[in-house]
Amino acid sequence: MFEDVSPLKPAARSLDLMSIEELEERIESLKADIAACEAMIASKKNQRAAADAIFGRKDE
Repeated sequence: MFEDVSPLKPAARSLDLMSIEELEERIESLKADIAACEAMIASKKNQRAAADAIFGRKDE
């Protein structure tokens, strides 16, 4: 029934209300998320290259 409804993003915290320490922690957390995304992109590119090598690349 609700499969087509995506969950709402949590409300963004106002950066103005965050302390320096909280902002620094947030930056480190975001950097970790970015690194994880970059690693996943690299992995997916490697998987795609391996599949293309076996099956040949299909042009879109």
